[in-house]
Amino acid sequence: MPGEFDFIEAYLSERQTLRQDVQLALGDDCAIVCPPQNARIALSTDTLVGGSHFLLSAPPEWVAHKALASNLSDLAAMGARPAWMSLALTLPELDESWLRPFFDAFFALADDYGIQLIGGDTTKGPLSISLTVQGFVPQDTALLRSGAQVGDRIYVTGKLGDRKAGLDVILDPSLRSKPFASELEKRHFLSTPRVDFAQSLLGIASAAIDISDGLLADLQHILSRSQVGARIDVSQLPYSNEMAAFVGNQVTARQYALTSGEEYELCFTVPVQYASYVERELAGETELHCIGQIAPQGELVLHDAGHAVDWALSGYDHFKASK
Repeated sequence: MPGEFDFIEAYLSERQTLRQDVQLALGDDCAIVCPPQNARIALSTDTLVGGSHFLLSAPPEWVAHKALASNLSDLAAMGARPAWMSLALTLPELDESWLRPFFDAFFALADDYGIQLIGGDTTKGPLSISLTVQGFVPQDTALLRSGAQVGDRIYVTGKLGDRKAGLDVILDPSLRSKPFASELEKRHFLSTPRVDFAQSLLGIASAAIDISDGLLADLQHILSRSQVGARIDVSQLPYSNEMAAFVGNQVTARQYALTSGEEYELCFTVPVQYASYVERELAGETELHCIGQIAPQGELVLHDAGHAVDWALSGYDHFKASK
């Protein structure tokens, strides 16, 4: 029976080129790293549990992408450049047919974003994947949730709602006959962290967050920390043609865009004097949509091009949902 050190040798050793700021990585009790001068280190930890965050039958390469992408998205939300990570992996058994594609996809995505695995832990038990990621952000420039001001424009990247539609398919196989069901299921796992785009927002955006629990829920974190309100024009919410065809009507598509969790797009606010710059200079590199503006504290209004809408909606809750 292979042991922990056999596992490290088989799946983790010599998978990545050593970053210049890593003095010592895998193989000792601790890693040793050298952070750059005049930078701050951003850290985030996230856990995916088999049977809760993904079905145990899900393709391992999709699970690997989702696990790492969700953590990279946290760094993006702060405007941090990924650097190092540690992985705590709990496995029911050492299954070559699962581990090989998992780590092939994991390291492929890690190399795309320049982040190096420098340590972690393995243990036996129900499948669980915990990652701690670390990145650099220039001193005093991190994107926070607390800087939004009344009048700021509210933007989101990409399109929203695909992950919720994909989750519908995962939880209810009878929906596989609906349009684009298989594509939406795949998109549920394969998000694109907006790491590079977030660098463009440093010094421009007044607040930012990544969309993990749904746009409506996550935007309220900005509103709470910034002590402001918001007016959202649901007619400006971006969603894919595939998701619209899957749900079958515009109202539901818009509601999915507002509440879909695990999107890992960015929601951010921009002072009005920078809005034209953002739309002119930044929209070319990443799809952007202005969906509303910051309002006085206590106000959260959904409207359709000026006509009020009354939808009782909520985001994803980890203690009320399972996958």
